[in-house]
Amino acid sequence: MQVDCADSIIILELVVNNHPGVMSHICSLFSRRAYNVEGIACVPIASGATSKIWLQLDELERLDQVIKQIKKLPDVLEVIRHDGEHQVFAGLYGYV
Repeated sequence: MQVDCADSIIILELVVNNHPGVMSHICSLFSRRAYNVEGIACVPIASGATSKIWLQLDELERLDQVIKQIKKLPDVLEVIRHDGEHQVFAGLYGYV
């Protein structure tokens, strides 16, 4: 679902180890806090040992705390926050 107000959209870009269960650990962190993830995109990087995950969120409340907790997950190597729309999701909207 596309969010009309770009000011409230946050994109988290994660670099993670690529193995079964990583996406589940990340998503469960959000679900345990009743946080809705509006969009998810994931692709392997280079040899496939790591992946890049983009999470689209539209809620700022408690976000800083959630980011701190994501960084503590052992398979998360990097977290970058982007405010506003991101080209990854802009391209996907053409398919819905």
